[in-house]
Amino acid sequence: MAGQYGGHPVIIIDPSKEHTTGKDALSVNIASAKAVANIVKSTLGPKGMDKMLVNVIGDITLTNDGATILKEMDIEHPTAKMIVEIASTQEKSAGDGTTSAVVMAGAMLEKAQELVLLGIHPTVIVKGFSMATEKALQVLNEYAIKVDRNDREALKKIAMTSITGKAAEMAYDHLAWICVDAVLAIQQDGKVNIDDGIIIAKEAGGTIFDTELINGISIRQAALHPDMPLHIENAKIALIDTELTFGKTATKSKLHVDRAEQLQEFKEQERATFRKTIQKIIDTGANAVFCSKAMDDYAIHFFKQAGVYATRRVREEDMLKLTRSTGASLVRNVHEMTADDLGYAGLVEQEKLSEEKTFIKGFKDFKTMTILIKGGSEHVTDNIERDFDDALRVVKCVFEDGTIVPGGGASEIEVAQKLRAYAASVQGREQMAIEAFASAIEEIPKTIAENCGFDSIDMLLNLRASHSTMKYAGIDIQTGGVSNMYDKGIIDPLRVKTQAIKSAAEVASMVLRIDDMLRAREKDMMDVAPEHNIHNYDMSGMGM
Repeated sequence: MAGQYGGHPVIIIDPSKEHTTGKDALSVNIASAKAVANIVKSTLGPKGMDKMLVNVIGDITLTNDGATILKEMDIEHPTAKMIVEIASTQEKSAGDGTTSAVVMAGAMLEKAQELVLLGIHPTVIVKGFSMATEKALQVLNEYAIKVDRNDREALKKIAMTSITGKAAEMAYDHLAWICVDAVLAIQQDGKVNIDDGIIIAKEAGGTIFDTELINGISIRQAALHPDMPLHIENAKIALIDTELTFGKTATKSKLHVDRAEQLQEFKEQERATFRKTIQKIIDTGANAVFCSKAMDDYAIHFFKQAGVYATRRVREEDMLKLTRSTGASLVRNVHEMTADDLGYAGLVEQEKLSEEKTFIKGFKDFKTMTILIKGGSEHVTDNIERDFDDALRVVKCVFEDGTIVPGGGASEIEVAQKLRAYAASVQGREQMAIEAFASAIEEIPKTIAENCGFDSIDMLLNLRASHSTMKYAGIDIQTGGVSNMYDKGIIDPLRVKTQAIKSAAEVASMVLRIDDMLRAREKDMMDVAPEHNIHNYDMSGMGM
């Protein structure tokens, strides 16, 4: 960009930078947002399809979770990144509804673009969207159904709705109960900390129905000697984060001996010194030792003699779990170790001598549960882990908030109809923005119908007509008609719906306010192969 001063050009912006202004900038940004929405659109609903993502080293991810798909993709366009961020926010805040938030954001921007072409200024649309958001949240709060946080059946239905349409659907009844039991077990004063209280472990082998809930921590380690105790009650646990081996000198040295006895005496002295190191651990009162690094045969022998359970090369993540749950400190200098560094567990048990699996249960200050996922392959267990993450978090939402809304598109139809009625009372061009917002909300049931193989227009008209007489009318995927979603047990947390609308409206408003985009070009941008260049990357066909 350049101006004129005294007949000479004045360079204001580096001409090598990419500069887009006005309606062109808006069109480019909306196109990018719609492209992202189209990627995940086909995954929405109980009949949504999966995506296969393959990274540069060949690792495969199979999922229909919107947050995972967008996180794994290498998206570079700045507006597209903003859409990805709302999926991340939705995941953190509500645990589910990421795809819905992205699809709604794309639909809002598409409807806004139509209004811009009619001559309505973006700031008017933003104002209308803000009014519509406030009204939509009010409608949802009035539409919500109160439930008892300890109603196990209601919590189970929430988990089953979340799991439906995902890899774990074949065992959704079994897995839903695991989610409910896990959340109720770790709750404290009405709050649930899933990240600290629930551990998800995976084990290839068996079937999904073999997935189990363990009251405590399970680690894939075993006692290092068959004569070590395999059942320890009131365990005092030492967590050692250093090698328990004979130390090596920092410099090279030679030992001159005159007779064989001298060498034997030196070895005995070295062994006695090492024995003192191990005895230091035993003297603290520890009867279970978990070491994250190597442990040689001498150490194993001494622990066995003292009747101490010991294992080595425990994974770092398992050591952190043990630290948090047992209260033990990670010890890096054994010589400074005291009894205060020990943790406590009611039971340390290795159920079978031949099985590399140890259970640590019964903690004083923390209630920790482990979900041990089993499946036919690593890809299956990875997929089920993502399903569990969503299901646990929606159960947490309902337990903490005590509010649900009917699923199957019922709540979206309720919001859309109330918004249209509200729009009629609004004077000015904001009325058109509110109506556009309502149409964008209806994109959710419309997409669910499409992904189920139904005619989306007929289904939408049927839902609108049925909603006046059936308050909780939603899409019945079994019959292709309309049914009472609450009676069928298809319910969602209120938090998922409200957060999705807020996130979608906020990002749509941000994009609409942009009328000038200046983007620096990297020197080697033009040397990148076209298929890797974001400007030449056609995302419009993905997800359709």
